[in-house]
Amino acid sequence: MSTISITRKHAKNLKDARASVDRLTASIARKFSVTHEWEGNVLHFSRTGVDGHIELGKGVVKVNVRLGFLLMAIRSAVENEILRVLDEEFG
Repeated sequence: MSTISITRKHAKNLKDARASVDRLTASIARKFSVTHEWEGNVLHFSRTGVDGHIELGKGVVKVNVRLGFLLMAIRSAVENEILRVLDEEFG
């Protein structure tokens, strides 16, 4: 199993940060066919071989993704897409 963990600071209020995470998740969902749902300030997502969450806190967003053995080959593609959208949404 391979893990991707990314933490970013941001200056957005919680409402705007959540909207940014929704856009991030929409991008990932389109490209990697994941399902997702909010539980408080944590967005959980999964698909066969992938699960994780995005946690929002005051001034910080944390992304944790676990890839199963068969998807470890696309780890860099997944991580690059997360980083690209985080840069786009949170600067």
